Amino acid sequence: MLRFSKHPRTSTAVVLVAVFMTNLDLLIVNVALPAMGRDFSGGGGPALGSLSWVLNAYAITFAALLVVAGRAGDRIGQRPVFLTGIAVFTLASLGCALAPNLGTLVVARVVQAVGASAQIPTSLALLLATVPADRRTQATRSWAAIGGLAAAAGPVAGGLLTQLDWRWVFAVNLPIGVAALVAGRSALPKPAAREAGPLPDLLGALLVIASVAMLSGALVQAPDWGWRSGSTVLLLGVAVISGAAFVVRSLRHPRPLFELDLLRLPRFGAANAGSFVFGVAFAIMLLSTVLWCQEVWHWSALRTGLALAPGPALVPIVTVLTARTAQRFGHGPLVAAGGLLFAGGMAWLPYSTLGTPNYAGSLLPSQLLTGAGVGLALGTLVAAGVQAVPGHRAATGSALVNSVRQISTTVGVAVLVAVIGSHVGAASLHDFRIVWCTAAVLGLATSAFGVHLSRGSPSSRPASAAPNHDLRNHDSR
Repeated sequence: MLRFSKHPRTSTAVVLVAVFMTNLDLLIVNVALPAMGRDFSGGGGPALGSLSWVLNAYAITFAALLVVAGRAGDRIGQRPVFLTGIAVFTLASLGCALAPNLGTLVVARVVQAVGASAQIPTSLALLLATVPADRRTQATRSWAAIGGLAAAAGPVAGGLLTQLDWRWVFAVNLPIGVAALVAGRSALPKPAAREAGPLPDLLGALLVIASVAMLSGALVQAPDWGWRSGSTVLLLGVAVISGAAFVVRSLRHPRPLFELDLLRLPRFGAANAGSFVFGVAFAIMLLSTVLWCQEVWHWSALRTGLALAPGPALVPIVTVLTARTAQRFGHGPLVAAGGLLFAGGMAWLPYSTLGTPNYAGSLLPSQLLTGAGVGLALGTLVAAGVQAVPGHRAATGSALVNSVRQISTTVGVAVLVAVIGSHVGAASLHDFRIVWCTAAVLGLATSAFGVHLSRGSPSSRPASAAPNHDLRNHDSR
């Protein structure tokens, strides 16, 4: 339980600003990635496989620690974990901005992910603690909409900052983080009670990191090493073994990292599966369009950011406009419609894009369709997952949902690199068409999960109405 703040508006603003900061980091880093590569090698740029670790090291660490941070919030208190996350994220952003080489930047990104993992699950838990049960759907979607607002600002902000220097895409977090930390210390509610018990399985977190990192490494290096090379096979083998060990350990450990029995809740399992599929598609769409604009059409980072802005700008608008629809008809129809629109936007690219720039006829329609699709599906999948578990497990449930999304981001980036190769300049239009069609198929699969969610009871019901018999063993942890 939490004692409510004497300054609820300030408390809500702090939570949403922190969410904005961590979500802003995603798109501005993607837009700045080519500039980072050129800077670290005197203009030539390291291979895309190496650069991809700027994204993947962050996503893997984030995914592995979200549940740990969520459970820490349940036991230590949401407020101290949240504020610590802001401090770590802000300091790591400074490290990223000052990084002298690619290796140092990747390490700083890992630390940055540690801070972000402490913020995200606790931010949603703090936000849900300030609203009545009947407003949880609206609050959760508003939380996701702030992420969408950050995504809308990300391409343009990333382009503007990269025009100055790519290091500013990290330095911009400093004033935001400091302001949120100062205001949060005085305005956020303080924990009135704590759950007893230790943190979940930390070895499980290491197994997740090993499995996803090895899988990602195999995919991004296979174009250079060869799919049948010993190194590629070794990485894939380690990924499978560590992944299997993680599953076995999670089923037997008294405090598993991922509470796999949560997935037996039909709606929670379907929402997580949909989030994973859609996350892979989203990661492919985002990085492929950035690379296409800058490396094939030879646009500047600023022009690329402006070109990509319409899609993300639609996300918060669509999310807000469809809030009542979600409450009335449930999550499933919105996810199904969002998946179809996203698939249509990605399917448009292979048949309309040429080597010469054609923004109005190719990229703009795709951005509008995919932006509307993301606005319908992304926040709705998060809401469906979080509300499928009992309210007192909100932090742990939201952490698991977001872990799945981050793992899917890593897989999406790795799939993209595996198809187009480590050297983007050598990639053909045919290679890009393959990844765009792959993203379209994944959008259709997301729509299918939406249909599945539609067959259950309305997802707008309070989380407390979710079946509790599958969770009986977790209440005592």
